[in-house]
Amino acid sequence: MIRSLWTAATGMQAQQVEQDVVANNLANVNTVGFKKSRADFQDLMYQLSTKAGSETSSGNQLTVGIEIGMGVKPVATQKIFSQGDYQQTGNSFDWAIEGDGFFQLDDNGTTVYTRAGNFKVNRDGVLCNTDGLQLIPEVSIPQDAVTFTLDSGGTWTAADENGNTLATGRIELAKFINPAGLSSIGRNLFEKTEGSGEPLTGNPGEDGLGTTSQRFLEMSNVNVIDEMVKMIVGQRAYEINSKSIVTADNMLSMINNLKK
Repeated sequence: MIRSLWTAATGMQAQQVEQDVVANNLANVNTVGFKKSRADFQDLMYQLSTKAGSETSSGNQLTVGIEIGMGVKPVATQKIFSQGDYQQTGNSFDWAIEGDGFFQLDDNGTTVYTRAGNFKVNRDGVLCNTDGLQLIPEVSIPQDAVTFTLDSGGTWTAADENGNTLATGRIELAKFINPAGLSSIGRNLFEKTEGSGEPLTGNPGEDGLGTTSQRFLEMSNVNVIDEMVKMIVGQRAYEINSKSIVTADNMLSMINNLKK
């Protein structure tokens, strides 16, 4: 009876993790470039009373055994890197990646990665994100530039009012064999890990990398309806596990009140 108490408790703890993940997804439904997470679970060890295939006293072989599960545990919160919806903005420094790849940013000498393409120009004319982290390779726009264009292959051009080219260059994207292994560090940024592997960098549209679209942003890939369904299912699962605890407690109370 005590076993069922602990088993149900693990179920409640697992559903708490599920609700935390769902809440974070919903909180970031309007975050540019956000990738939703999914909680993964595993069943715990089993208490084996009778092994399948063992012989009975009459010499027959058991087709099934008796295994009592000990509950569940969360093992991962996996990022889902499906494509988010595009939003047209009309801003020359809003970029979206169509396909695989990440923008690269310089964070005090460390390269970090993002899908959020809402860039700005700092006082030195260098393109950076909202936190001031500069793009890698650097995109430097002359002060007297009037127009700025970016094609699908990542080639950018800054021109004056007469259409004369003042500066040009090409951005690079990075991709990973296992993007789900990247470490989320907040601020729409990711860091590489041993699980993600080393980045493969290249020009947009080449070597399996996605292309770039100017004046568009990739929004969050969170589906509100899906997350609401997960929330309801998780709530009911939490409730039924709590009832299992109450039921086990009532049975223990009955045993405790037995009289000789």
